[in-house]
Amino acid sequence: MMVNRLTTLGALLAAILPLAAAAQTKPKTAPAVASPERTGVADPGPAKALGTAGSWTAYLAQNKEGKVCYVAGQPSKTDPSIKRAGVMATVTHRTADQVVNVVSFAEGYPLNENANVLLEVGKDRFTLFAKDDSAWAATADLDKAIVTALGKEKRAVVRGTPKKGHATTDIYSLDGFPQALALIDKACDVKR
Repeated sequence: MMVNRLTTLGALLAAILPLAAAAQTKPKTAPAVASPERTGVADPGPAKALGTAGSWTAYLAQNKEGKVCYVAGQPSKTDPSIKRAGVMATVTHRTADQVVNVVSFAEGYPLNENANVLLEVGKDRFTLFAKDDSAWAATADLDKAIVTALGKEKRAVVRGTPKKGHATTDIYSLDGFPQALALIDKACDVKR
């Protein structure tokens, strides 16, 4: 089960991470999703922005295989002592894989995969596993719990440990997250 989840998560990461830099600058045209050769899944085609709420933007990409709907947000505060690019949080739905609420945090540096990434959302604490430069929830139930917490709170704090160097802390404003999530739920027919 974990291997299948990691394969799906890896495919999602490969599809979404190329969008990180583009999401930070709020492009006039939506960034393209990674090619199927890189992701191992069908390329859903170029993504289009569904709307922005607060610091979160909702996107939709689709082809005959299905839809990929996701929200992306950048932290409002990051550790200034480490140069990073592509730092962002995403929640993704993929209709072709029947996957919903996949949470990931791209840290912008290679993570220490032997150390957990810690996520604080209000009073809730979540432990995420590190893979390459991103942090993920280990189960679909944990993804769902995180998304529920993100929708109710004002901020999220992510603490990651790089392979080299000191730990980082990123703070995300959750202003607009529920509205952006509602846009992707509607686009991918996800019921809450």
